[in-house]
Amino acid sequence: MRLELIQALDLKLRPQGDNQITEDSTGYGDATEAAVRQNTADVLRAAVAAMNTDNFVVRPKRRLVEKYRQPDAWAELSSDSLSELAHEIAGLPSDLEAESEEAKRFDLLILNLQLMVLRGTPGFERLRDQVRSIAGLLEEKANIPLVKERLLLIQDLQSDEWWQDVTVPMLETARKRIRDLVQLIEKQQRKPIYTDFEDQLGTETAIQFPDLNLGSDFERFRAKARQFLREHQNHLTIHKLRWNQPLTPTDLGELERMLTNAGIGSEAEMVRAKQESSGLGLFIRSLVGLDREAAKRVFSDFLSDRTMKANQIEFINLIIDHLTEHGVMDPGLLYESPFTDISPRGPEGVFTGAQVEHLIAVLDDVKQRAAS
Repeated sequence: MRLELIQALDLKLRPQGDNQITEDSTGYGDATEAAVRQNTADVLRAAVAAMNTDNFVVRPKRRLVEKYRQPDAWAELSSDSLSELAHEIAGLPSDLEAESEEAKRFDLLILNLQLMVLRGTPGFERLRDQVRSIAGLLEEKANIPLVKERLLLIQDLQSDEWWQDVTVPMLETARKRIRDLVQLIEKQQRKPIYTDFEDQLGTETAIQFPDLNLGSDFERFRAKARQFLREHQNHLTIHKLRWNQPLTPTDLGELERMLTNAGIGSEAEMVRAKQESSGLGLFIRSLVGLDREAAKRVFSDFLSDRTMKANQIEFINLIIDHLTEHGVMDPGLLYESPFTDISPRGPEGVFTGAQVEHLIAVLDDVKQRAAS
């Protein structure tokens, strides 16, 4: 959402064909739209800068992480840059100090409102009323010093006048001053604000956003499929995949039917997924991963061996990490980082020849169970 906000602000602040951000006249306090754009980019860059390139999840994206640690990389974000950030960087772990869930939810609420102001999209009133409800609940906490300090803004947020011709900088100022207070609201009161509402849905209409190109159609198909499958992890067939139980042709047919009925992808995308992953089962396993306990059971012979050395246990745990994230593993990866960080010779530098053969046989069995 922050990437979308940066793009929407760039479209407004940069004249057509001009790379220079212009100062806007819609300032509020000490904030302007240009300042909001800069501050938003700084927040994202700080998250990238806090990514540990020694982490085995981050290491494969090291080139991009180092690229977007530089302030100059954020001065102008092209469509390719937005795609890299959204699909390659956004999901990587960062060592920034964790923030409260309530503050992040409030950030998301305000981000949506800011985008609606910039784009003129519908739904503004519903989100505005959520902010008003939050402000009303906070006003009841006026005896708390932090709330009392910001009581004037809290009261303003409940008025019609404040929302009349509201601007992005106004919303940004409200976000910064209110986000840390939201956690003071009792949870039983907080829940309806965020989740207990129903949208009135009309006729479905496909809408194209040509100005927001954050990746190929197939990448979006993968993202939609991953989200759908993880929301249905309790389905019997997906459960079998995650627990390394062999699939039948009926299971594979059920998986394809689920994705098709949910409208996740076109027939061409399904065919491509099968071709690139050597089967639908392996494609889906790559999205949902392997349950960590199931991955440990696969290597129970190794882990139960009391003669195992520390570097051997570390090597096996790295394999378990990979299987938990990706579901299957090409044995060739055993000869790449992070495994070669333990031994430059890969598994041969850690295990005996017979153990290496057993290791590769186990990985092949895991793959076959998803492909069968």
